[in-house]
Amino acid sequence: MTGVPASAAGGTGRRPAPGAKLGAAAVNQASLWNIANILTMIRLVLVPGFVLLLLADGGYDPVWRALAWAAFAVAMITDIFDGHLARTYNLVTDFGKIADPIADKAIMGSALICLSYLGDLPWWVTGVILGRELGITLMRFWVIRYGVIPASRGGKLKTLAQGTAVGMYVLALTGPLATLRFWVMALAVVLTVVTGLDYIRQAVVLRRAGLAEERAER
Repeated sequence: MTGVPASAAGGTGRRPAPGAKLGAAAVNQASLWNIANILTMIRLVLVPGFVLLLLADGGYDPVWRALAWAAFAVAMITDIFDGHLARTYNLVTDFGKIADPIADKAIMGSALICLSYLGDLPWWVTGVILGRELGITLMRFWVIRYGVIPASRGGKLKTLAQGTAVGMYVLALTGPLATLRFWVMALAVVLTVVTGLDYIRQAVVLRRAGLAEERAER
């Protein structure tokens, strides 16, 4: 014994409440279940449902295609809101950082692959778009130690064009609308390539600047 009262030693003399640690853990766990993450989870759950709807009855029934489009539209809308809510209300979590891009690529990738499988979209278009997304993802890891490349206006236009074009292909469109969707997809492919090349340029510049700083600090 030290002979020093608990209050004098800087303590309160009281034992922590039995549920204190459990309560703190519950708060930390609850932070995962914020509205932004829930929207991301909804988008992940929609992926298999979207695929089943798109391929139902051979993949050419207009009703099933319309339902598939509805699922795709909901996924695209949640993609817009989850990131905005996370940044605006400080709801960014490690789970969201990982799950959000996975959900984005899962819904878009599954749509492109299914459309090409059904013969509605050339496989080379699917290859260009998915190849670009995979390449950029790998490049992010390549330069992440030197900084983060912010989303550009061109990148946002690319995402909008891709979502619009794929949505139009999911619907069983005919006549002028079928022609229009071809040109929207063409625009999406051009933006995909151009923004991908610009991202590579920015990544190379960022890495060179980072390496130069490291040399200067030695």
